[in-house]
Amino acid sequence: MAIISQTEQLELLLAVHDSGSFSAAARLLDCQVAKVSRAVQQLEQHLSCSLFSRTTRRGEPTAEGRAFVLKVRQALYQLQQAEEELKLQQGQPSGVLRVDAASPFVLHQLLPLMHEFRQLYPAIQLELMSSDKLIDLIERRTDVAIRIGALSDSNLHARLLGRSRLHLVASPAYLQRFGTPTHAAQLNQHQWIGFADNSKLNLLPLTEPVTIAPVISASSGETLLQLCLAGHGIALLSNFMVRQAIDQGRLMEVLPGQLQSPHPRELVQAVYYSNSALSGRIKVFLHFLEGRLSL
Repeated sequence: MAIISQTEQLELLLAVHDSGSFSAAARLLDCQVAKVSRAVQQLEQHLSCSLFSRTTRRGEPTAEGRAFVLKVRQALYQLQQAEEELKLQQGQPSGVLRVDAASPFVLHQLLPLMHEFRQLYPAIQLELMSSDKLIDLIERRTDVAIRIGALSDSNLHARLLGRSRLHLVASPAYLQRFGTPTHAAQLNQHQWIGFADNSKLNLLPLTEPVTIAPVISASSGETLLQLCLAGHGIALLSNFMVRQAIDQGRLMEVLPGQLQSPHPRELVQAVYYSNSALSGRIKVFLHFLEGRLSL
């Protein structure tokens, strides 16, 4: 079996391993399950051993499969790096760059910059993924993720992009109806909009931290912003999301200057795996973001 013909099969093999099943790999790569299964079967026939146990729905890798995947990942990465280094020498960073970020960051920060980025790097095929929960970069085949707040994964390299201060905000209509609080003790008299699946994000970083009880909650920060604009209550949101609305008078800041700053939740960082060299595509993307974000 020729090495070139094996490359696609090896990519499919990694997708099965990283996603946990043949069907998940097919969805990830937008292809038929039969194609994925056939590729793995051909590799198994060529190697004369089983790479996955098919007694479970998840396609658990065998001991041989785990060892083979480790070597394959290293080899394919080296092949990719060799190609990228050659193209970078020619001044042509190219290929697919998959970037993950929370939907508000994609909408308010990345999208306004895309026209300029595409003009500078037309050969890079950028894929913007909006995830409001932390993802596994390997499983989702993601090159770089933009994360807000402190990091917990020690296997990731991080590059600080800046800080985005937190604001308590509400619409003028809401404040006209319910009044504007002037000190923290009045906050429990108000309607709150908060996060549905992460209680830590509903902790107000005041001098004496206060945990809010939302009357309406959502998993997406962008949904919280829209609820806030519609007058449903007060929300704690990052500056990169609300600055324009504050400047336009569509939102008003509540208790300005009373939130703790600096605070770990202000951090905006780009993360990628530390066990690999920084690819040319990631390098130019991060360099491009420097000085252009409105945090």
